[in-house]
Amino acid sequence: MTKLSVNVNKFATLRNARGGNNPNLIQCVQRCQLHGAHGITVHPRPDERHIRYKDVFDILPYITTEFNIEGNPNSKQFIQLVLAAKPTQVTLVPDADNVLTSNAGWDTIKHKDFLSDIIAEFKSYNIRTSIFIDPLENLIEGAAEVKTDRVELYTESYANNFLSDRHNAVKNYIKAANLASKLGLGINAGHDLDLHNLNFFCASIPNLLEVSIGHALVCDALFAGLESTIKAYLSALKLK
Repeated sequence: MTKLSVNVNKFATLRNARGGNNPNLIQCVQRCQLHGAHGITVHPRPDERHIRYKDVFDILPYITTEFNIEGNPNSKQFIQLVLAAKPTQVTLVPDADNVLTSNAGWDTIKHKDFLSDIIAEFKSYNIRTSIFIDPLENLIEGAAEVKTDRVELYTESYANNFLSDRHNAVKNYIKAANLASKLGLGINAGHDLDLHNLNFFCASIPNLLEVSIGHALVCDALFAGLESTIKAYLSALKLK
């Protein structure tokens, strides 16, 4: 089945709102894994508004599944963090410092040389690479040329249009996934996936390896509890 990587940024946001260490991020990581999550994702930003760089090393000894670090490699600090932590996967996201959340994928044609160099560096440390990307076939072709291991399909457009026309909302993602598979790229996905739209997406996308979900999962957990929520997401990932 498609793997679920839980993005724990929002737990850190809640902690940072009051200072101190409540909720305890290590405990959050441990509980997510205990309840069945296949991986843990963090996305540290330069302003450390949620995940702090220190958090990466604090939780690292407690990760028993896969560890995915997201971020923009235009920062030397981010590159050094990834090389020191040596996660299972690094997901490269071209977000600006001042954005509220990730809002665009890579132009793999325009940034071909930059991506090729940084991907080669991470892979030399045996770190699996993935790049955040819109579901456009020319960009998927560009992703293959920069020799990334995987692409993470940016699913905001799908989520925004799911309720009005789910079949039309997913069609470009199916095309992108088919081409990615043909070119030997692994396929991840993330952004605004939730319990309403996840199962249809998973059932529609061939060879979907992993989804990264944080905000919606944490919001659901406020009402249903963390264990029940993770089990609900795992159930949604099982093809009906």
